[in-house]
Amino acid sequence: MNGRFSIIIRLLFVLCFLNVSFRSIAEDRHELEKGKYTLKEIMKKYTRREEMIPMRDGTRLFTVIYEPKDKREKHPILFHRTPYGSTHSPYGDNIIEIDRAAWVSYIENNYIIVFQDIRGKNFSEGVFEDMKPLSPLSNDGSVQTDEATDAYDSIEWLVKNTKRNNGNVGMIGISFPGLYVTYASLCGHPALKAVSPQAPVTDWYKGDDAHHNGAFFLLDMVGFLPFYQYVMTADVQSGKVSKESLNLPEFIRTDSYTDLLKLGALTNLTKAFGDSVKMWNNIVAHPDYDDWWEERLITNHISDNNLPAVLVVGGLFDAEDCYGAFATYKAYKEKAPSADVFFVEGPWSHGSWPRNQGAFFNDIYFGPETTTQWYMDNVEYPFFAYYLEGKGDKPSKKARVFDSGALRWHEYENGWPAVSLKNATPYYMRYDGSISVEKPEEASASVTYVSDPASPVPYSSKPVNYRTEEYMLEDQRNMSFRPDVISFQTPVLTEPLRLSGEVEADLYVDISATDADFVVKIIDVFPDGFSYADSLYLVPQAPSNRALMSGYQMLVRGEIMRGKYRESFRSPIPFKPGEVTKVSFTLPDVSHTFMPGHRLMFQIQSSWFPLADRNPQTFCDIYTCPDSAFQPCRISIHVESNAASCVKLPVIHY
Repeated sequence: MNGRFSIIIRLLFVLCFLNVSFRSIAEDRHELEKGKYTLKEIMKKYTRREEMIPMRDGTRLFTVIYEPKDKREKHPILFHRTPYGSTHSPYGDNIIEIDRAAWVSYIENNYIIVFQDIRGKNFSEGVFEDMKPLSPLSNDGSVQTDEATDAYDSIEWLVKNTKRNNGNVGMIGISFPGLYVTYASLCGHPALKAVSPQAPVTDWYKGDDAHHNGAFFLLDMVGFLPFYQYVMTADVQSGKVSKESLNLPEFIRTDSYTDLLKLGALTNLTKAFGDSVKMWNNIVAHPDYDDWWEERLITNHISDNNLPAVLVVGGLFDAEDCYGAFATYKAYKEKAPSADVFFVEGPWSHGSWPRNQGAFFNDIYFGPETTTQWYMDNVEYPFFAYYLEGKGDKPSKKARVFDSGALRWHEYENGWPAVSLKNATPYYMRYDGSISVEKPEEASASVTYVSDPASPVPYSSKPVNYRTEEYMLEDQRNMSFRPDVISFQTPVLTEPLRLSGEVEADLYVDISATDADFVVKIIDVFPDGFSYADSLYLVPQAPSNRALMSGYQMLVRGEIMRGKYRESFRSPIPFKPGEVTKVSFTLPDVSHTFMPGHRLMFQIQSSWFPLADRNPQTFCDIYTCPDSAFQPCRISIHVESNAASCVKLPVIHY
């Protein structure tokens, strides 16, 4: 009896201990999830120190290290390199972005969490270079450095100088920090076991931030480049230099469309900036895709050699780097076939998945399996737990991509895309405004509109003074009323039309000028009378400020092409007025099912302002041309048997 009684007492003690421990973890998580991410709450579990970690050339990088007080076991290191500041200003107060819910999983599992300012930013020494190319191997004895060598040297120092680390390092970052994760994945350090480049900046000419298919993304660059160059510097962060004293021009005072239209040609903005924004002038100096752009394409350097496990994450409706996630993943998949490379793409805006994602994005409902909590519990933390802690299961499928029409995840055992361009199905535009899988039979047919740079098509129907995130899936009904936007649509669908993969637009055009842009939009037209509360989704009634969804025209995918680059981004060529010319270009991949009762719509236009700059419709260097170069242009989209304009869609055939 005494032995049994002793065992029972011990079991009760263990159960009480576990209950206290679980309650403590739950309370910690509750405190964190309430948004109390101040140093006081973090310091209940962690100690904090600041280090200046030396690189191989002697430059020191400012680094903030949070080490768990837990002494029972060794812990992995989660490393974040950023140009945006490794602490909030003033330095010493808080972890950067600790208010995002993503850090909860790592804090409660006692990860060593490290933030570092990249070279030349904030309190790190050295000279910052935007998208610095990988350094060539040194043959002259000089010390070569780049973001990959800086990552290697930092990891080496951290493994040797953090308490109770288990020798396993993971790296994570979104946007530009995502680019630095891609760099780091190539550094070859044996302790780097897993990386997650998320919404990574990849190609600033073909698809991310600065350009899309050669068209300059004006609205993003006007606001971002001065901030990126100046605001995140040691002088500004420390208060030695005020933002106001920089005297940078303020281009947008009322709304972006009106103000940027009044400013006219890009050369007027360049004059206003002067020599104050280096990257703006670099872009102006390299209007075509030349070696300067090519050497900054980090994905060219990916190989199977010493690659850690990779989880690429992106948003289907990422207004900044939608292109980057797809392009980065495909580069890893193609160039590192033996590596563990995984891909997750959800119905998210830029970096929303680990921060504040709910079941709705703008007016569109995507459901509970797209929230931040779902993402952290099912995607990000399990990936790092497996490779850094040896816990849980290895991801079973190479790709997991959300279907933004059917509102469900699809898993792809062989990776993404499910349907490549070579297997895509042409959907032809017809003279009567319909869409058909049958090629048109007319010997001569076209639809014509006039594109006038003095009255460009707005990218959003709302007057705003910044680039919105929601434009990626915004209602397109207001655009249909413009005479310079042409629309084509199917009859009401009776069967689901599922798209999963790569998209290409093939337009046959003749124009009255020597250059023009072409915007192609793929749109889901909701049924008349549709509401989420009454639909098959059975979504509770949305708040009163939600849009009326009856007849909503949801932008599923849109992209622009600068016509003079139709044959080569390196060697632009003019159009011959009146001559039928093929313009082909890819759009970012699509994962969307057009449900029964909906319609598929295409819209074609030749401006998307001020998201993209205006094409003067005169063959010239658009960065340096005068206001007098801008002219109206007649544009005809041919929809005839020998010039059949179409969009090639990645249809899943059942």
